[in-house]
Amino acid sequence: MAGRGTITLCYGLTGVMNAVWAATLPATDARLGLGPGGLGTLLMVLAAGSLVAMPVAGRLCDRWSGGGLLRVCAPAAALALAGPALAAGPGPLMVSAALLGMLFGLLNVALSVQAVAVERGLGRPIMATVHGTWTLGAVAGGALVTTALRAGADVRVLMLVGATALTAAMAAVGGAAMATTRATAGTTTGTTVGTTVGTTGEIAIGRTAGTTVEAARGGAGGAVGGGAGGVRGAEGWGVARLRPGVLAMLGVIGAAAFVAEGAATDWAGVHATRVLGADPATGSLVYTVFFVAMTLVRFAGDAVRTRLGVRVTIRLAGATATAGYGLVLLAGVLPVGAAVRLGCAMAGWALSGAGVAVVWPVVASLLGTVGGAARGLSAVTTVSYGGGLVGPALIGYVATTASLPLALVIPAALALLVAVAAPPLLDAVGTTAAAADHPAARVRAVASRRTS
Repeated sequence: MAGRGTITLCYGLTGVMNAVWAATLPATDARLGLGPGGLGTLLMVLAAGSLVAMPVAGRLCDRWSGGGLLRVCAPAAALALAGPALAAGPGPLMVSAALLGMLFGLLNVALSVQAVAVERGLGRPIMATVHGTWTLGAVAGGALVTTALRAGADVRVLMLVGATALTAAMAAVGGAAMATTRATAGTTTGTTVGTTVGTTGEIAIGRTAGTTVEAARGGAGGAVGGGAGGVRGAEGWGVARLRPGVLAMLGVIGAAAFVAEGAATDWAGVHATRVLGADPATGSLVYTVFFVAMTLVRFAGDAVRTRLGVRVTIRLAGATATAGYGLVLLAGVLPVGAAVRLGCAMAGWALSGAGVAVVWPVVASLLGTVGGAARGLSAVTTVSYGGGLVGPALIGYVATTASLPLALVIPAALALLVAVAAPPLLDAVGTTAAAADHPAARVRAVASRRTS
């Protein structure tokens, strides 16, 4: 339980950290006179730094473990928030943003790898819940920053105070995460974390001591196991290696979720005001509706996944997000009053938030069932985040050259891709894990299919 509490707190503090950066951007813009072009360049520099660091993070996690990397990069990322605060001009700000982006990239991968290790040690899903905690941290941090700025606080002082407090907190929590990693690794002998894989490849995490877990789902299935320490596996068990094409497709699924989320973050309010004729305050409310729905579903997502299984959960998530975007698009053409159209759009954004909430947590969690999870996670994270960065910009381009409703067809189509393509793809990941960790599982699965 201590491991779960530590990684949950890490995610919450990372959400606060992101808020200290993002919520102070308007004030930093005003202080240094960046303008739209300068802000766009700043965000691209931050993103480039993250994308460069993420593949490296996988190798570092393989060497040090997720907890080991987290112990170093979490306080370093928090301390790096002081860079933008101390920047005297656009040039130093760009340099500090590049460093911050690289540390954010390391931190994102380290968090995922450590969460996977804790999840396997517990024997039940936690990935959706910890992502929900990140969202709560971001909302709370944003509210604190907004309150302080409205009270007249200097943005530089505010960022320095935030950087100092977060560095101390991350140093303490990162040390606890490392201690948890060592304790978990020390209990590997005699205890394995099993992952049951049925004939459909569906994954269900379970714990057993010195025995094999028979498949609980999908009929005659195999049992696989991994070390309680997470990515390395217990002695004597095989190591699954996913093909590059499977990793790339998992990255596409993750990117689809990030694009759908980014479309709501950047364009939900704009759609309400420019397409539906709502006032700016109502446009902000639409944005809030999306994130409230996403947060609530994330806290319920682990229980839903445990009850329904990965295949049904991911298909339901994609279908829900697709239906949500369908309602958003429908709102723009309904021949009814403005209030009804706005209500239709709000319902659509709520469904979209609920749908995309669990996609990335499920993908990241499932990657933890195969060997070499750190490098696989870093590769998939790079593709996913990269798509999430490109997607909103592409939507903006289409909205400028054609129309915003037409541009929102892009995230709608990607949500449909999740519903259709993700279930068999995640089955392939489960089958790979089963075949490598317990070769007899593949034999039983094949025999079952031939006799069915």
